[in-house]
Amino acid sequence: MTTKQITQQKSKLWLAAIKPPMYSVAIVPIALGTAVAFAQTHLFNSQIFFTFLGSAILIIAWLNLSNDVFDSETGIDIHKDHSVVNLTGSKSLIFWVANFCLILGILGILSISWQQQDSTVLGLVLLCCFLGYTYQGPPFRLGYLGLGEIICFLTFGPGAVSAAYYAQTQIFSASNLAISTIVGVSTTIILFCSHFHQVEDDLAAGKRSPIVRLGTAKGAKVLASLTASIYILTAILVIAGILPFLSLIVFGSLPFAYQLVSHVNQNHGFPQKVSNSKFIAINLYLSSSLLLILGLVLSP
Repeated sequence: MTTKQITQQKSKLWLAAIKPPMYSVAIVPIALGTAVAFAQTHLFNSQIFFTFLGSAILIIAWLNLSNDVFDSETGIDIHKDHSVVNLTGSKSLIFWVANFCLILGILGILSISWQQQDSTVLGLVLLCCFLGYTYQGPPFRLGYLGLGEIICFLTFGPGAVSAAYYAQTQIFSASNLAISTIVGVSTTIILFCSHFHQVEDDLAAGKRSPIVRLGTAKGAKVLASLTASIYILTAILVIAGILPFLSLIVFGSLPFAYQLVSHVNQNHGFPQKVSNSKFIAINLYLSSSLLLILGLVLSP
């Protein structure tokens, strides 16, 4: 292998390790909570929005890096070439970089609370951070018990969306909470799909992920139900008058939904083939979320 090929291979590994598409799970909940606030109250504070957005990205960086550190301790990432810890060979370095990102992110949220003289947003974000930590962090490691999807739903759905809504309005909204479940489900689908190709590694590390518990065939059926629920929830909320009629443009993301369900149904038992399903899930997540936000912002 030539020096150029080695460099290209390493660049690809670093790109996979950094996980740029995963930072959408920081952006979308903040954008959705802000969009719901705007649709309901016509309030929009751009300074708070962009401060929250920057903080959320830093917190997701902490979550991704610290998860690599915690996974390196259990040995589950021993075959994962694109682990940041494996690429750098320094667990302690990644641990401190992760914590630095967390501190900067929390300082941003603290500035919002200070400006509003209200600690509610800070409390909500700290709760989300704690839930995120329990996924892989000791002594909890709840992801190893198969509870990661529940944590993901609560953190990136009701938790983060409610925090973003409150940051704009300083009130809570039952309708915002209902709307947040759509993004909660679509985020959870990404994590659910990440388990299909690593059943053997999960079993070896004692991780009882939902796919380990269900098997890949049943998991594919559960995925189909979860994917359908995005559109069912949207339709119910439109009929109930919680979402505007224009929100039905979410159905424009159906091609990604079909691609995801079809791909996993055909390849769930083949780790190499199904390993890209989480990226299709990200396409579904982004398209459905952006259309939902667009429907809220453009509705009269």
